[in-house]
Amino acid sequence: MADVKPVDELTYKEASQELERIIRSLESGDMELEESLESYSRGVELLKSLRSRLADAEQKVSVLLADVDGTDTLVPAEAADTSDTLSF
Repeated sequence: MADVKPVDELTYKEASQELERIIRSLESGDMELEESLESYSRGVELLKSLRSRLADAEQKVSVLLADVDGTDTLVPAEAADTSDTLSF
């Protein structure tokens, strides 16, 4: 994990794919302890970023919804479940 892009420079898709790779690597059990800890930390950082981006997108969708008669109506979207933890 020497040359990794900062999380805020990754697209949502890139961050999601990297998180999936990290999870698969951690589940394989083939990494040394130090590498596992580094990967886990990166995974937590990616997960937080992904959740934040999803929450922002949900808010934007809520703002864009309009009533049938054309009057702007803020319809709250159901918030993403952020209660789960990253576990391997």
